[in-house]
Amino acid sequence: MSAVVESPTPAQRTLSAPTRVWRWFGSNVLRLYAVIAFAYLLLPVVYTFAFSFNDAGKSNLVWRGFTLDNWLNPCGAPEVCGSLVNSLAIGLIATAVATALGTLIALSLVRYRFRGRASTNLLIFLPMATPEVVLGSSLLALFLNLFVPLGFWTIVVAHIMFCISFVVVTVKARLASLDPRLEQAAMDLYANEREAFRRITLPLLAPGIAAAALLAFSLSFDDFIITNFNSGQVNTFPKFVYVSANRGIPPQANVIASAMFIISLAIVLIAQLVGRARRKG
Repeated sequence: MSAVVESPTPAQRTLSAPTRVWRWFGSNVLRLYAVIAFAYLLLPVVYTFAFSFNDAGKSNLVWRGFTLDNWLNPCGAPEVCGSLVNSLAIGLIATAVATALGTLIALSLVRYRFRGRASTNLLIFLPMATPEVVLGSSLLALFLNLFVPLGFWTIVVAHIMFCISFVVVTVKARLASLDPRLEQAAMDLYANEREAFRRITLPLLAPGIAAAALLAFSLSFDDFIITNFNSGQVNTFPKFVYVSANRGIPPQANVIASAMFIISLAIVLIAQLVGRARRKG
């Protein structure tokens, strides 16, 4: 069967070429904007990924040739893997503590009424609204006044402080969407408060807690300003990248950054696929 080709209407034939172009542009402006925005956002990622294959030598500022050696030996640059291990350890500890404390704070703010609740809500938002330079310098002054030596644990304390706010906000948003009558129905079926929380509230709250934990880890792993104020001699991956930027970030750092991006993208895609499968089921 041959396809039927619709002939343009008389009104369409009378339109001039510039008018048709402007009409097409008007109907596709959002698509064009989306393409430009994604290209702008992904351009640094593409650059990082491409230069992870650069046969750089001592400088990674100019493309010198393609090689797989950087991916086969990601710890080839001095201190790159040590700084990565420090960032991962700090991020995991800060995420675990901030997620636990932030979830409890969110539960208390949403489910209970107590004196000082409004002030607590305000204080939770302060670290998010305060510039990182102010937070970093304030924590540095606090540690120095208390004679606390700067190092690994001062970074952990600083990261826990600003990650808690993001965890509370994320978990609160999830809690606000839950129906409290589900717990009441469970208790009507002879479940006590602990069992109702463990069997009903916690499973429903788990996606929000997981999202808050991922956000906290990303913020902790990526932080430079607050870390730089309170790290002392401890080197983290963002500090390593900053120090190395003047002579060109080593290709091994590009390898690690590309691998982190791929892992993050895979986690998001897997979560989307699992969620879609559950919705279909």
